[in-house]
Amino acid sequence: MEYLLAIDQGTTGTTSLLLDAKTLRILDKEKSDYRQIFPKPGWVEHDLNDIWDSVESSVSAVLSRTKADPRAIRGIGITNQRETTCAYALNGKPLSHAIVWQDRRTADYCDKYRSSYNDKCKSKTGLPLDPYFSATKMRWLLDNVSEVKAAADAKNLCLSTVDTYLVHRLTSGARFVTEPSNASRTMLMNLETFDWDDSLLQFFGVSRDLLPEIRESFTDFGTTRQCEFLPDGIPILSILGDQQAALFGQACVKVGDIKCTYGTGAFLLLNTGEKLVRSSTGLLSTAAYAFRGKRIYALEGSAYIAGAAVQWLRDNLKCIQSSPEVSRLAAEVTDLSQMEHVLFLPFFTGIGTPYWEAKAKAAIIGLTRDTHNGHIARACLEGIALSLNDSVSSFKKDFSQLNDIRVDGGAAANDILMQLQANFSQKTILRPETIDTTAFGVAVGCLVGKGEVSIQDLEHYWKLERRFEPGRDNYYSNKKALWDETIRRLFL
Repeated sequence: MEYLLAIDQGTTGTTSLLLDAKTLRILDKEKSDYRQIFPKPGWVEHDLNDIWDSVESSVSAVLSRTKADPRAIRGIGITNQRETTCAYALNGKPLSHAIVWQDRRTADYCDKYRSSYNDKCKSKTGLPLDPYFSATKMRWLLDNVSEVKAAADAKNLCLSTVDTYLVHRLTSGARFVTEPSNASRTMLMNLETFDWDDSLLQFFGVSRDLLPEIRESFTDFGTTRQCEFLPDGIPILSILGDQQAALFGQACVKVGDIKCTYGTGAFLLLNTGEKLVRSSTGLLSTAAYAFRGKRIYALEGSAYIAGAAVQWLRDNLKCIQSSPEVSRLAAEVTDLSQMEHVLFLPFFTGIGTPYWEAKAKAAIIGLTRDTHNGHIARACLEGIALSLNDSVSSFKKDFSQLNDIRVDGGAAANDILMQLQANFSQKTILRPETIDTTAFGVAVGCLVGKGEVSIQDLEHYWKLERRFEPGRDNYYSNKKALWDETIRRLFL
């Protein structure tokens, strides 16, 4: 048997999947979690050594359990948390903790320049000037970490997203490369050229020679070399940022196709094909992928907190002992009249689409003496669905063709959340049999890169598990109105 290895490097851990290269059947998977570092309020960091260790442990585990010969791996696909920013030397040694996409330390910097530079950022990159993206994190590292500044002066510095760091380590420093779905999230890549933009590099003070080469998404990214847990010579053939990988893995390759991934945060992508659509409603224009000279674009809606809100109920409020218990607790609410004024605003790290308010804070409001944990659990799930519905509403305004929403990620297994999403968004929700679509996307991307599978054939690998049709009840329209009014009153 021949294999494909997919490495899904996420915000809280790394999941590695081993697939049959012929049938694309998942043979085994392993997730290895690592620590989250919170040095100050609003700061979120990762240790790059922890990330690398999680890759090694998860890959080693699936190879050990399946007894697969690693020399039979035909290709490696990598997908990753996107905007998280890494600084390391040419030999791969970390020079600082990575600054995670959720980190808000550059909010004041963005506020300072937003009035003068936000429009230019949006016109060139499709992104607002926001701490979410990598450019201001790179600027902060250069200004505030002496080891990073010294390495830059000595021409010994690499600045990149996580995909590039992993390729650099897997190839023992032979390759320093990325691709458009990741590069487009740095706020340094021009969406029309799919190359670094000189005027943006100058504004943020990031030299081009500190950044990786941008290649197409399914191509030769190098081969493994001097890697302790994999033999030399395995080709790395596919790289996509996690959300674009899910779009690809969900076979959302037609114009108007939509996917929503529920992870730590939650993200919707709408395939706009070869047309670069400029949003008028707060959505992000972004690269979906590039292949054989074609540039494919998407509109994106972002909610910084989704599954993390359920984790907060578990770890901070201790309402539940495990995340899946939130469904049982929420199901205790049978009288929706008790929920009419209860809102869970999951803005622990600010609001993303469509408001882009970095300083917003989370809140639970509308409580009365008879409010119990069940109401809070349901309000949490409603808050996730309502956050994402703001992006769906923007899609409807910006683009005429919207197909059903395909869902994936851990929280997509929550039936109550999926039905709430259908009800609030008034869109049919389609859940596939395989919800590991992020890793699946880069696995099949290996075969696309080899020319063995066409992009149009991806639909053959997608299987429906359950459909959630939207219900019509005044409760949901009234709750949406309360949600909108509350956000305007508290944050805008």
